Amino acid sequence: MAAPAVPEEPPPFPDRDVTGSAAAEQAARSLQALPEELAARLPQLLEAMVSVGSGLHLHTTLDRIAETAASLTGARYAAIGVINDKGDGLADFVTYGVSQEERKRIGDLPDGRSGLLGALIKDPVSLRLDDLTADPRSVGFPPNHPPMRTFLGVPIRVGGEVFGNLYLTEKQGGGAFSVYDLHMVKVLATEAGIQIGNARLYEATRQRERWIDGSVAVTTALLSGADVDDALTVVAEQARKLADSDAGIVLLPAAEGGLEIVAIASDGPVRPLGAVIPPESPAVDHLLAGEPVFIDDSAADPRMITDLAKEYGPNMLLPLHSGGRVLGALATPRTRGAQPFTEAEKTLAGQFAAQAALALMMAEAQRDRERLAVFEDRDRIARDLHDLVIQRLFATGMMLESAQRRSVVPEVQIGVGKAVDELDVTIQEIRTAIFALQQGPAEAPSGLRTRVLREINMAAVPLGFKPSHRFLGPVDSVVGELSGKNLIAALREALSNAFRHAQASRIEVVVDADVTLPDGRPGVRLTVADDGVGIPEGGRRSGLKNLKRRAESLGGDSWYGPGLEGDGGGTTVVWQAPH
Repeated sequence: MAAPAVPEEPPPFPDRDVTGSAAAEQAARSLQALPEELAARLPQLLEAMVSVGSGLHLHTTLDRIAETAASLTGARYAAIGVINDKGDGLADFVTYGVSQEERKRIGDLPDGRSGLLGALIKDPVSLRLDDLTADPRSVGFPPNHPPMRTFLGVPIRVGGEVFGNLYLTEKQGGGAFSVYDLHMVKVLATEAGIQIGNARLYEATRQRERWIDGSVAVTTALLSGADVDDALTVVAEQARKLADSDAGIVLLPAAEGGLEIVAIASDGPVRPLGAVIPPESPAVDHLLAGEPVFIDDSAADPRMITDLAKEYGPNMLLPLHSGGRVLGALATPRTRGAQPFTEAEKTLAGQFAAQAALALMMAEAQRDRERLAVFEDRDRIARDLHDLVIQRLFATGMMLESAQRRSVVPEVQIGVGKAVDELDVTIQEIRTAIFALQQGPAEAPSGLRTRVLREINMAAVPLGFKPSHRFLGPVDSVVGELSGKNLIAALREALSNAFRHAQASRIEVVVDADVTLPDGRPGVRLTVADDGVGIPEGGRRSGLKNLKRRAESLGGDSWYGPGLEGDGGGTTVVWQAPH
């Protein structure tokens, strides 16, 4: 049925540039010209306009507009369709009058790409229908949808642009929406546009503040001298929270090409740290070229070739790009079926990634300076050990040998001989330590057993003693590269904790490659026990959390308990993962 002809619009209210008595006179004429029925409902309209303008949060404002419009016109149902950034569908659909149970039974909300809603998006005009099901543009309702016939639709404009459409259906009492309903809803839509603009401006300001605060938190974490893994985890956590995504993932260039996952923040199961996105991935090509990649559905996008991507929907892949270098990438995937990222979110996320990349570069420069200072100190220590300590020990040994030859007491000769032998062993150990001090990072060997020994030798210098060690099982042949790399990182963390916090005088390191994990899989277990002061109540445990996170990402576990016998009982740290 065609809609009744809409009478001429009521006379307009004063223009913004009309003030004083002229404005009052023009307003009075406008009010006098209103039809009697519309004038009688004017107080209700004014009250509705006040109600619409009583909030600043966008979604709360939309809920209030829908409820107010339904109350004003006597509609049973109301909805606001928010048009997406591309202008070809709906980004949000706010309803009034439909219960949560009904929404669940109906299923997915309309996307606005077809039917009467799609037509109003393409041609945003006011529309009043006695029976929307008879309109040729209608495509019907999904199963379990409540019946709707009478219809009133009005576009909502914000700053001259169409923000969305206000829909009203099912006039209570069974009648059709009147032309006066249409006029009142138009006035309400005008006020709603102003309030939506205010709410959007408020939320955009708050959103920028949150992203700025997140950037500050990341910069502080990266430049505070904290553990690198902790700092990268802060980047992932902040990105996830700010982007309202299911996960925050930091990736750095892998030695074999592609991008390696080095930090993940997620409420769900943690994916393997150390997994590599292969270099043949089209997304990797764009990221390493410094180009962002925005994806509406990771599971269906051909640029996403890993199994990990199939679990997510919208995704932002942002290069960590600064000073002409691509340091890595940041991913913020949302769950499947979630709303795509808006243009504002993409812009703010890009700025956040640029700030994080700059902070990474500054932190890298700071670590390089610290590393250079350490290398210089190691060179000095190595020279002192070689030029002073070994020479003195050698001279002491020669003196003891001379004393041994002159002595006529057999017991003295035997005792002095043992002392000389111990000095020879000590000299060899010092030479091993000197070699370790002079060995650069690029010279690290590939075997897991050798890498473990290298970490132990490196730790011996700051500790003042060499930790003992044992290897059980075929360590080099059965432990895979990913597990081995994470085991070395766990060993380094455990030895660092023992040096910085435990005040230990004895440390034992055991690497056992013959372990059977609780789920029956073969695994490798690292045990680091010391005789230090133990972990105090309320003490900092970020390093232990790091160990557990690394193990869990591989399907393993990590825990700690009492250590070697000593004054404080010490600490034993256990880390295990599948081969």
